[in-house]
Amino acid sequence: MFNVKKLDVLLSLYVGFIVMSELMGAKTFPFSLGPLHLNATVAIFVLPFVYAINDIITELYGKRRAQSVVRSSLLVVAVLILFSLLATMLPASHRFAPQEPAYRAIFGVSIRIALSSLAAFALSEFTDVLIFAKLRQKLGKRNLWLRTNVSNFVSEFLDTAVFMTLAFYALHVSLGANVSFLASIATPYWLLRCAMSILETPLVYAGVRWLKGTEGAIE
Repeated sequence: MFNVKKLDVLLSLYVGFIVMSELMGAKTFPFSLGPLHLNATVAIFVLPFVYAINDIITELYGKRRAQSVVRSSLLVVAVLILFSLLATMLPASHRFAPQEPAYRAIFGVSIRIALSSLAAFALSEFTDVLIFAKLRQKLGKRNLWLRTNVSNFVSEFLDTAVFMTLAFYALHVSLGANVSFLASIATPYWLLRCAMSILETPLVYAGVRWLKGTEGAIE
């Protein structure tokens, strides 16, 4: 009765993590690294899983299948953004009016932030797949930990740099001031994402073992 294919479960989690990061990622929380007092988005807990699943799919099903998954996820993000704009623009009924300000605060999106997120996500996800696939061609099945983390570090750097620049670059401020500000918020955030990627490397191994032998998997 409850018969679900393993790959379908993984893809569902992949889309779910992306939706979580888009809907709930605006919240930031404080944390400390020694003398450094920083802030990070709650999406830091789900984004590494997105890259890990990317690597699992590329490892077992090849670059083309992984790229198809990325394109499908971009469609999901685009539809989510468009629906969020529609839902918050429509007038509220009399019964819902008291909740309308909270609804807009939670689900309302800035066009600039939304497009920045979409552009950064697209570039980083395709980069992750390409780098991982190239490393697999050169290294074969060896050093999965290395292939995973190298591709993740580079793609997560692009994601962070592109999003921060597109979302927060101020045209009325000098280039030097912009670079200094963006580096101050992007660098610790990227390093934290790299640390999360390292911690979740065992999950990539577990995912590959779990899916090995399924239909379409490359042996």
